[in-house]
Amino acid sequence: MTKAAKTTEQAIKANTGFNIPDPISIPRLEGKVPDREWQLRCELAATYRLCAMHGWTDLVFTHISARLPDEDGEHRFLINPYGVMFDEMTASALIKIDMNGKICQDTPYFINPAGFTIHSAIHNSREDAGCVIHVHTPYGMAVSAQKKGLRRYTQMSMQVHDDLAYHDYEGIALELAERDRIVTNLGTKSLLMLRNHGTLTLGKTCGTAFLRMYFLENACKAQIFAQSVGGEEHLHEEPVEMGARVYQQGAAAFIPGMGDNLVWPGLMRKLQRTNPGHDY
Repeated sequence: MTKAAKTTEQAIKANTGFNIPDPISIPRLEGKVPDREWQLRCELAATYRLCAMHGWTDLVFTHISARLPDEDGEHRFLINPYGVMFDEMTASALIKIDMNGKICQDTPYFINPAGFTIHSAIHNSREDAGCVIHVHTPYGMAVSAQKKGLRRYTQMSMQVHDDLAYHDYEGIALELAERDRIVTNLGTKSLLMLRNHGTLTLGKTCGTAFLRMYFLENACKAQIFAQSVGGEEHLHEEPVEMGARVYQQGAAAFIPGMGDNLVWPGLMRKLQRTNPGHDY
């Protein structure tokens, strides 16, 4: 664990009375950061609120990140301030950190060490990881606990099945040594089942990562519903060949500029109607 991550963990353990500011009370960063950073901040804050809208939250205990353009050859990314709820996330509240866990801005917040471990591993190894979404939902966790993982029971599952990798549980992700194993297990795939833990997706854009999570989480939900009828003898799983066919048929949905452009503008309109303010 890095010095920065250790310091954060020690602060959490040592302080029982720290105050988490309301994100709307901190100074707005628009015009104070590069235009591209502000755009990514707005998109990432919107992604947090969209995950809340779809019920993919675990209070403050999961995380979504977005990689920033390199500065002086250094990789940096945005992640959530620990203690801010997903449905109240704002662009200005998000925290910029480097690959050593160092906070690279003035902020009253701190970060979740486990979030740093998981997200730094992927951002530092995958150029296509513009956004990484990690959640703990009842359906995702339920499937993550199954020995056979995600099954080819539905069209939705087959659209992501062949792009899904698995990573065995190692406890709460506080040890940086786990990063190499996360990267190895993920390989070139874009979805990861963290066994006995939750789900993770990545994409070049927030929209693509979100769309992958939408398919994965709903595939998990449908699987749990289907399994409620009883044992495997009551269920039909499509063969490997059909799964591969459907995966290829649906692949265009996850090309940046395709599926994300179909759904992202509508999601932004819905967010503006139901929970505006992410772009503060």
